[in-house]
Amino acid sequence: MLNFIEELRWRNMLHDMTPGVEEILTGKKVVGYIGFDPTAPSMTIGNFVQIMLLKLFQLSGHTPIVLMGGATGRIGDPSFKEKERELKSYDELDSNLAFQKEQIKKFLDFEGPNAAIIVNNHDFYNNMNVLDFLRDVGKTLTVSYMMSKDSVKNRLETGLSFTEFSYQLLQSYDFQVLFTKYQCVLQMGGSDQWGNITSGTEFIRRNTDGKAYAVTTPLLTKADGTKFGKSEQGNIWLDPKLTSAYKFYQFWLNSDDADLPKYLRYFTLKTKEEVETLEKQYRDDPRGLKAILAEELTRRVHSDEDFEIVKESTEKSRGNIFALTEDEFKEIITSIPTVKIQPIDIIEGEWGIYSNDNIFLTSIMDIFGFKSKSDLRRAVNENSLTINKVKITNIGHKILKSDLLHDKFLFVEYGKKLKLILDLSNCQFIES
Repeated sequence: MLNFIEELRWRNMLHDMTPGVEEILTGKKVVGYIGFDPTAPSMTIGNFVQIMLLKLFQLSGHTPIVLMGGATGRIGDPSFKEKERELKSYDELDSNLAFQKEQIKKFLDFEGPNAAIIVNNHDFYNNMNVLDFLRDVGKTLTVSYMMSKDSVKNRLETGLSFTEFSYQLLQSYDFQVLFTKYQCVLQMGGSDQWGNITSGTEFIRRNTDGKAYAVTTPLLTKADGTKFGKSEQGNIWLDPKLTSAYKFYQFWLNSDDADLPKYLRYFTLKTKEEVETLEKQYRDDPRGLKAILAEELTRRVHSDEDFEIVKESTEKSRGNIFALTEDEFKEIITSIPTVKIQPIDIIEGEWGIYSNDNIFLTSIMDIFGFKSKSDLRRAVNENSLTINKVKITNIGHKILKSDLLHDKFLFVEYGKKLKLILDLSNCQFIES
């Protein structure tokens, strides 16, 4: 059985907690929750941090509650947002909630002595009118108390609607309902939620005879300082229809070496001893360690079968790229920028990387950072440019129809990380 707080400490997942948390978690089972607003069609790997928090909480012998924000999702949380969140339609939110509810079931145990519970906070307000809300909820916290929260103060200059201002009250009342109905004494979340969560503990203190507690995790960023959970092409979703298993696997495989210690602790279920052993074993082989990370997460988020397919495609693409089926290749290019060449006639043997029409250069300039033909020439001279895994050693290299993958594509690489697909499916090769 895990010690929850000690587990968070060694994983560097503990940002702050209210006094007394360790005491109440020692020797008895506790009920705790995290809220998720269904404002997107799927959860992302950004949400996965909090999912892991609930998982570790459950593995420590406690009961996790997943609170789906059917009500709060209709309002929008202003916490550390630069501007007001665009409101979604009720139908869209309901659809998102139903889907995310099923997603979360993959990661927590919903059977057994500390089975997870899913609750929709819309049920708390469905039969409450505005006067009831103002009398029973709005009177508890003073405006001055609510204004003192950083999440509110940071938005005053740019504008804060009453709708967003009321979010703090809704989240506080949520906590009280769960406290009363499920004996839930702990709310968890990211550090940006500290103000809302502690408002909830204060709300419970003022309205009940009980005491509630808070635990938060640090906000996760990548080594370069950018927001975690995004690639160059956008969010990394947990839904395979939005982010394929291959792209998901590649996200972890291509992560920054400096992020590895953090990712191994935040996202794997490996023990402290296992993580430290792996770090020693793969000290000089970060890619090997990334492969272990990518495998565990792809198996958990997608499936064992998906991982095996992705692994096979990845290995084939490293060798003979022509060995990939068209479906396998299309799966791979979902994670690679693609430029579709406008319809042109190409005379066989005359079109190349340094042709007068300059189509090749203009297609790769933005992606590879080339500013001129001189940059292209330099890349060739340095043996840094490959097409379909073959190094280009001659600036006069010509591209033939037989070079195309599946009669459509050129796979262009510059160095180890910059990749591009040229789609020539609209072009026609003509014999000279």
